[in-house]
Amino acid sequence: MRKTQFPQASENIFILVGRKTLIFFENVGGLAILIKNVLLGLPTAFTRVGLVSEQMLVMGVNSLPLVALVSVFTGAVTAVQAVYQISDYVPMRYLGTAVGKAVMIELAPVLTALVVAGRVGAGIAAELGTMKVTEQIDALKTLALDPVKYLVVPRFVAGLIMLPILTIFADAIALAGGLGISATSLNIPPHVFLNSLKSFFKTMDLMSGLSKAFVFGSIISIIGCYQGFKTKGGAEGVGRSATKAVVLSSVLILIADYVVASILFG
Repeated sequence: MRKTQFPQASENIFILVGRKTLIFFENVGGLAILIKNVLLGLPTAFTRVGLVSEQMLVMGVNSLPLVALVSVFTGAVTAVQAVYQISDYVPMRYLGTAVGKAVMIELAPVLTALVVAGRVGAGIAAELGTMKVTEQIDALKTLALDPVKYLVVPRFVAGLIMLPILTIFADAIALAGGLGISATSLNIPPHVFLNSLKSFFKTMDLMSGLSKAFVFGSIISIIGCYQGFKTKGGAEGVGRSATKAVVLSSVLILIADYVVASILFG
């Protein structure tokens, strides 16, 4: 009996691996086609300024309170950890430099993108997924409206614009949080923190974070839209698409963070 079950189990494993491989390449191809169609449809964003503005409100302005909350504690904990790690080796007058570079280069763009991916990416996938299962996307096609140009392009453009703007706000709020905790709990005068921040500030530090945010915004928009478009299975399928959008966006954000950092600082 065992001799007959072992080959069958091995065969099932190979079938499962083959199926997962086919699904992976199907998703890669589908994403590539969607990206191509979005890039070709970018000029239509100038004729749909209202839709782009609406998505900028949803993705940017409505996300600002959550981004601000995360950023202020990010700056505070960065200052506390920096003091713990460098106090025995580096004078505390360089605390502003340590916090500023960590926040602008890495923490603000990445954490902002992850927060927006959890809030906006899931919302995009759920919204478009609901439209897909209720056949509203098919109705757009019958009205001679391209779903990619009408639904995806405004969200893509809004992501490209709003993620860098949110990152700038996150930089300012995180630095304010680091400054506040340094002055109140770490006994470092505000002018010492600010002088350190200004003395070693480089434009490259800020621009590298904004470059990452630009990439992250495109990832969140494209993944959310793609998962929404391939939704099937009713309400349960909408939930699965929202979950996949958040997970996949978060993973790709971290991978893109490494790739962009390697290009800029490698």
